[in-house]
Amino acid sequence: MMDDLLLPAELARLFPDGGTGRSLAVPLPDGRLMTADRSMRGEEKAEGLSHAPVFWMSDRPVDGETWAVFHAEHPRSGLWPLLLLHDLSRGDGRPWEQGELTPTPVSEIDEHDAAGFMAEAWAEWAEDDDEDHYDFEDLEPFRRDCPGLAPPGEPTADPAEAADRYAELLDDQRGHLGLVPAACGADALTAIGWTGPCNHSGTPPLSAMLRSWESRFGVRVVAVGFDTLHLSVAAPPRTVEHALHVAAEHFAFCPDNIQQGCSPYTLRSYAEELSGINTWTFWWD
Repeated sequence: MMDDLLLPAELARLFPDGGTGRSLAVPLPDGRLMTADRSMRGEEKAEGLSHAPVFWMSDRPVDGETWAVFHAEHPRSGLWPLLLLHDLSRGDGRPWEQGELTPTPVSEIDEHDAAGFMAEAWAEWAEDDDEDHYDFEDLEPFRRDCPGLAPPGEPTADPAEAADRYAELLDDQRGHLGLVPAACGADALTAIGWTGPCNHSGTPPLSAMLRSWESRFGVRVVAVGFDTLHLSVAAPPRTVEHALHVAAEHFAFCPDNIQQGCSPYTLRSYAEELSGINTWTFWWD
């Protein structure tokens, strides 16, 4: 009976210790282990990379209910579930099928601090942009001055339940189930080597911010695409002032959400959409 709860052999391969002490009490859909394309790291770094699998992915799309089942298993399995979204317009399964990933030790997240990352990102943006080609009024009332991290939100839902509900809302995205050896969703993005924000930032500092959001706002990473990220939020801001402060964090995390939003799009108008909302979505150009 106990053998039935052990991790399937293919999942055990995801752990350096062979999955010792891990278990899975639900059937695993048809799927396979996935590796990263070594060329993504460049010739010099690729030489030292192993061919070890990075994550497991189902062969077919799954529904939110299936995601929730594996979400509930995470404390025992050590595998964080992700809905892996494919770019249906391309039809090439990027980035998952192509191995467009740069797996990074989760320990690198510890080298970053959410507040420090926000301050640095804001300072770089303020230095690079000037009044000639950017309207700083779009970022009122902060403009060039980084406001720092926002206070925590007040929970309106249980984080796990909010995540499960959001997964069901994403059924029409037809995401494949991904299982990543990680303590939380924030860590899973770095462990898997997701490169969606590569034009703006490396993934470890964003994972540091996500860890902070998990703590302050009950955020859970539910789905990820080539350049998109979908989060559930159990403790969203509920006042305009708080939402505006949170919106500033979103700008540092993903400037394209503001700068490439529907015109005219300002930090204030963006903040109005955050108040009381239990989902956050990001897109990087």
